[in-house]
Amino acid sequence: MDLLFNFPLIAALLAIFFAQFIKVPIHFIALKKLDWSLLTSTGGMPSSHSAAVTALATAVGIEAGLTSPIFSVAAIFAIITMFDATGVRRQAGEQAAVLNRLVVDFNTFVSEAKTWQQKEEKQKQRKLKELLGHKPIEVFFGGLTGVFIALFLHFVLFEG
Repeated sequence: MDLLFNFPLIAALLAIFFAQFIKVPIHFIALKKLDWSLLTSTGGMPSSHSAAVTALATAVGIEAGLTSPIFSVAAIFAIITMFDATGVRRQAGEQAAVLNRLVVDFNTFVSEAKTWQQKEEKQKQRKLKELLGHKPIEVFFGGLTGVFIALFLHFVLFEG
């Protein structure tokens, strides 16, 4: 039962859920389109990865102290995760977008083939996942989300 009172774990998990949930109204405000699939998707505003690792590092810093070795581990883990979200994962998403355009072009080319016309629409539109990484602003706001959630939990629930 001690797991239920693990402040860093609860802060990180809540940050993930909050960041994933808030993507739906942000997307709706920006594009006037309700998309519930964002609850389980990668990418988008804010970064749930960044929210999780910053909430974890913040909670560990509060609980163990900023000079503790475990805070150092959590902070470096957060930095690497956030760097990866804007670097490698973002580049993979951009490559997926290019590949998807190539697939569309190829499908247009073969659209005259008799067998192509008989295939189901799902087979025609199989796409690679493009929304893998994050823009720097998404990582920044994900990070802020994590810090604020950890501070909120600490001051309202765990120390209140």
